[in-house]
Amino acid sequence: MKSVFSERQLLHTPSKELSDGEMRAAVELPARAEYVRDRILEVGLGDIIEPSAFGRAPLERVHTKDYLDFMEGFRALHEAAGRTGEAFPFIWPTHGLRSDVTPRHVDGLLGRYSFDAGTPIGPMSWEAAKISADTALTAAKMIAQGAPVAFALCRPPGHHAMTDRFGGYCFLNNAAIAAQYLRDEGAERVTILDVDYHHGNGTQQIFYERGDVQFLSLHADPADEFPYFLGYADEVGEGEGEGCNFNWPMPLGTDWSGWSASLDEACARAASFGTDTLVVSLGLDPFENDPISKFKLVSDDFIRVGERIAKLGLPTLFVMEGGYAIDALGVNCVNVLSGFEGA
Repeated sequence: MKSVFSERQLLHTPSKELSDGEMRAAVELPARAEYVRDRILEVGLGDIIEPSAFGRAPLERVHTKDYLDFMEGFRALHEAAGRTGEAFPFIWPTHGLRSDVTPRHVDGLLGRYSFDAGTPIGPMSWEAAKISADTALTAAKMIAQGAPVAFALCRPPGHHAMTDRFGGYCFLNNAAIAAQYLRDEGAERVTILDVDYHHGNGTQQIFYERGDVQFLSLHADPADEFPYFLGYADEVGEGEGEGCNFNWPMPLGTDWSGWSASLDEACARAASFGTDTLVVSLGLDPFENDPISKFKLVSDDFIRVGERIAKLGLPTLFVMEGGYAIDALGVNCVNVLSGFEGA
């Protein structure tokens, strides 16, 4: 199995985040990717290659041009306002405010192009996010050219990023960008299987009215967990996408027995869709010791995750998402990948 990663993805270096109602030390740290990279090399899972540069065109297939312009130009805007550190949005065009205007001031733009206050954006966040997307695209190109499996070690993660909003530590939706690339390269039906602890609200929003990309998400019940306002079981798609979106919200404290039953159902949905290419949004935060999650999977369970996904017999692209128990992250990630290869 070949993996894709660039050191430049470490340039996004948040120090703090707004979490549980207070400012805390950030958990989406560069070390997350380093631990996974080091574990891949330690066990000899395969080569790690540098991503190619794909430009903005594949990003514009998923994200709006004005949002990408904002992300690319954020550093200049931030510095023009006399600021140098990381920034947090703090006002949004909610009910009672106008949503049809785009402010000039950087604080207004931060609110226009975000959906939460817990995702700091810094001077190098765009650079890291762009390379993260190139990482997913490089791995997707391998799949499009006939590789049975590839791993995109993406950081920062992506599945919360919407067409025109960042949040949930995510700026560009790597899995969605990769899925659209695979469609453009000839895959007729792509399934995105999201196993992150948190619902992939951005991926759902992007493909909700599409009948060619199926979205399947296993996650904590949003009545109790971020993102709170999307990820419920009655969200099944609209228009051409009706019947192509399925959510498995699970109670806090879910262990392997309950989680794996949902995985089996999701895999059955992928098979019945006639999927020809699978993209896995690989969140490792269902782990029992993850600091911001409340599921109870143990490290050996992740081997079984890989084995179950392999039974689908599909060309499979793994795209790294969440997972914040840094010391165990490399082991858990490689367990999935080795379980897949060994099945």
